[in-house]
Amino acid sequence: MLGILAKVRDGAPFDTALAQGLGTLPDVDRRLAHEIAAGMLRQSSVLDGVLAPFVARGLHSVDLPILDVLRLGCYQIRFLDRVPPHAAVATSVDLAGEIAGDRVRGFVNAVLRKVSALGPDPMVSLIENDAMRLAVAYSHPGWLVERWVERFGVEDTEQLLLWNNGQPALVVQPARISLGDLERLFSEAGIAAFPAPFGAGLVVEATRPEQLPGFATGDFFVQDPAQALIVRFAAFPTGALVYDACAAPGGKTLGLSRRASGVVAADMARRRMPRLRENIARAGLGHEYPVIADALYPPTRPVAGYFLDAPCLGTGTFARHPDARLRVKESALRRLTSEQAQLLESAADRVQAGGVLTYATCSLEPEEDELQVTAFLGRHPEFERRPPEGFPKELLSPLGDLLLLPQHHGMDGAYAARLVKAG
Repeated sequence: MLGILAKVRDGAPFDTALAQGLGTLPDVDRRLAHEIAAGMLRQSSVLDGVLAPFVARGLHSVDLPILDVLRLGCYQIRFLDRVPPHAAVATSVDLAGEIAGDRVRGFVNAVLRKVSALGPDPMVSLIENDAMRLAVAYSHPGWLVERWVERFGVEDTEQLLLWNNGQPALVVQPARISLGDLERLFSEAGIAAFPAPFGAGLVVEATRPEQLPGFATGDFFVQDPAQALIVRFAAFPTGALVYDACAAPGGKTLGLSRRASGVVAADMARRRMPRLRENIARAGLGHEYPVIADALYPPTRPVAGYFLDAPCLGTGTFARHPDARLRVKESALRRLTSEQAQLLESAADRVQAGGVLTYATCSLEPEEDELQVTAFLGRHPEFERRPPEGFPKELLSPLGDLLLLPQHHGMDGAYAARLVKAG
């Protein structure tokens, strides 16, 4: 557990750190370890707020491994009803002793016993500012919650925060077989599965996709319904050659390839290429072509379909990536919007007349989404917004863009604009 948290602190994505840290644990232990690790990251500011009054010299004076032990114990005491407080205290004390010897056992024991004696925290309800109260209660950056309250209102924002602090389901998409065949495959194996919202995949009652039937043969890949709906919304012409400019880890590449004659799956990060190639090799259809390329300088002639899944703050995926909220900074928003504008400029002349440019993010922030696209259209009147015919209107913004909000649609947050170039 502590190894997982240390890897995240060093910059590793949560899912990568989790996969490396859980090893060969039995499924029941894996589920508990996942729940605790993710929960500690989601509730980090709340946990630190509970612990701080009981550390005389401040939390900054505590070595990080021991602070993680305190957070571990505090999380179990405050958030896990199935773990008795005395057991959480005892386990944490033993763990602290293993890390730093007997000198810290008494300290950890004293702090966590005081935590276990606490009643419900009355302080949160005393915070008068709605945004700050929600930020503290749900352990989110205050500046971000302020933006959401201004945009969505207090009640809607609280529902979004509740979603972010929940455990997302495992959802899979068909790759080499149809959705119906995939559903039958799971049913015959006795695995419970049901359609995801808007038919965007199957929700599977399992935690380890590599153990499901059809994984080794590439019958499916793991992908949230929001990302599958982005691919559906792109609606590139059947049989088109598609350039996927920021492709890793490859889920959208696999979805796009089902209609395309070929997908050039480009990404500039060499460290992400092994996973992209692995996913394509396992579940691809044979006409996906991974290449290392910078989206600012796309090495392609004009194509009928250009897909730009741009780097973004990722504020729509906090439930799936509990470590992301710890890293998101307000200053990054300005940097990313500038980078996104440059990527759109690079894409403009790589779309042939009559072709489609689809711009997508997993962000909820207007500067990265509709405002970014509106600014691009102001510079490029040869493009126009044109959502695909028959797409569910309840998923479209007033401008005709795809806009998915977790608190409304029960999936990751995401955005996409479908832009058609004049013929």
